[in-house]
Amino acid sequence: MVAMKSYSVCLRESALQLPRHNCVDNSKRRSGKWRPPRAAVKPNLHLPMRSFEVKNMTSVEDMKSLRLITAIKTPYLPDGRFDLEAYDALVNMQIANGAEGVVVGGTTGEGQLMSWDEHIMLIGHTVNCFGSSIKVIGNTGSNSTREAIHATEQGFAVGMHAALHINPYYGKTSVEGMVSHFDSVLPMGPTIIYNVPGRTGQDIPPRVIHTIAQSPNLAGVKECAGNDRVEQYTDKGIVVWSGNDDQCHDARWNHGATGVVSVTSNLVPGLMRRLMFEGKTTELNSKLLPLIDWLFQEPNPIALNTALAQLGVVRPVFRLPYVPLPSAQRVEFVNLVKKIGRENFVGEEDVRVLEDDDFILIARLC
Repeated sequence: MVAMKSYSVCLRESALQLPRHNCVDNSKRRSGKWRPPRAAVKPNLHLPMRSFEVKNMTSVEDMKSLRLITAIKTPYLPDGRFDLEAYDALVNMQIANGAEGVVVGGTTGEGQLMSWDEHIMLIGHTVNCFGSSIKVIGNTGSNSTREAIHATEQGFAVGMHAALHINPYYGKTSVEGMVSHFDSVLPMGPTIIYNVPGRTGQDIPPRVIHTIAQSPNLAGVKECAGNDRVEQYTDKGIVVWSGNDDQCHDARWNHGATGVVSVTSNLVPGLMRRLMFEGKTTELNSKLLPLIDWLFQEPNPIALNTALAQLGVVRPVFRLPYVPLPSAQRVEFVNLVKKIGRENFVGEEDVRVLEDDDFILIARLC
């Protein structure tokens, strides 16, 4: 049994300290004419949560052109809160190495382990810091249509460029229910539909995608059901991003995919960009396949979290139920880095195996 430190952390203070405004005596306020603060007055600007008009400068066509989108990792501090300094460094490395978009709070980013407050905060933070340099796609999907609507409203309100939506999982619905679910969120802005039957337990059949493709806000589909499905859509003019790193090279160059939403690009963004931009590069693809296989030997993002900690770009902190890979697999990663070349990976520190007791497991935030 691997011995690792495990914590149940209770946060007694908010990570975000808001400024306190000076109290105003009520009698003084009643004695004069109240005027709204100037900073709150923005003529000719509609609030995104009150309107179905354009919410930012990104069009659906802009989203359709993206080739490399990284499903970005969310790093943590030892108390379990977001490590925004490490997060910003990760996003900067993506930008510097040619990624064109990031999915915030997806499966890789552990949106399933976040509160919605955390989730929307991280989307807003990413937009505010990097929105002019990279497209920010917020994972605001849910198996509850009501939650998906509310989260998507909030995501567009804080400036995300597009939403990522999954079909209702666990409590599965009918084909007609899927169409109604997606029709409820598509009017809000550019949208990518995500089909990953291995996680949801239910495939989104092509007739659903063909039905909702009538919406002008459908940017495309992140498809994990294989390259035959990818080609079925691209033949009809529907934009598709491969959701499988091990198939994305062939999806891009043989089956008409526009690009990939990638996990592996967290580690080697420059190489994944080459895979999407430089034509058929079968030698590079073959070189990366052992790394991709290593990344998905356990459910994502377990291996990715382990690898980034070994590279020294995030702290070795895991939110349960995720735990690091065992020592033998960590040794395998060190060997893969040496074979591919440390210079191709993010970060500057030497890759390390790490000891079991270097890892911190967070059980609870309260």
